[in-house]
Amino acid sequence: MKQLLEAGVHFGHQTRRWNPKMKPFIFTERNGIYIIDLQKTVKMIDDAYNFVKDVAADNGVFLFVGTKKQAQDSIAEEATRAGQFYVNHRWLGGTLTNWTTIQTRIRRLKSIKRMADDGTFDRLPKKEVALLKKQQAKLEKFLGGIEDMPRIPDVMFIVDPRKEKIAVAEAHKLNIPIVAMVDTNTDPDDIDVIIPSNDDAIRAVRLITSTMADAIIEGKQGEEQGADDANADAATDDAAATDAAAADTQD
Repeated sequence: MKQLLEAGVHFGHQTRRWNPKMKPFIFTERNGIYIIDLQKTVKMIDDAYNFVKDVAADNGVFLFVGTKKQAQDSIAEEATRAGQFYVNHRWLGGTLTNWTTIQTRIRRLKSIKRMADDGTFDRLPKKEVALLKKQQAKLEKFLGGIEDMPRIPDVMFIVDPRKEKIAVAEAHKLNIPIVAMVDTNTDPDDIDVIIPSNDDAIRAVRLITSTMADAIIEGKQGEEQGADDANADAATDDAAATDAAAADTQD
């Protein structure tokens, strides 16, 4: 609770800029600003954490989305820390619903990178190299965070779904669950797992985003431990079978 207060998670929007559906998550109004009920936020962070951890333990793929300036760094850093994927600049329409086309652009990005690495650039005219570098920079900006995403994500974590409405619509179309930071000006009905929170303060965004990354990391560690345990059990069973066979032979 102290961390949430210090990060300003409880500060909502001005009272004239609100969505009435967020009323259950509002504690009070102070100086024309709604104050979010942090007791509810704490519980819903726990719910989100457990949901994300369980999906991660099942080898889930996560896409972090946050293109507003306050979210860009946290989204990229925390998704990367968790070994996941992100979009932190403009969401390209069809990123998920037209994944095949997006993959074509990603292949183009990888092709240009290979050309830069294998010395092809050295053999091309400077003007052509300049154009290729410009194309690479643009593709990196919009697709770099999903360059290695193996498939459509199992879960999306979104900062400010009101701003990311195209991403939300694509997730709905593909039945991808959404976990999101939802401020007092946002419709919560569009979100599967709600975290009532200030989505404008950099510290608030970083705190919630890092918590979701922690959940993924914990879930992945559980998955690895489960695999290790399964391998150990299999090895024990094999050893027992070998011992039994040896005993039968001696008999």
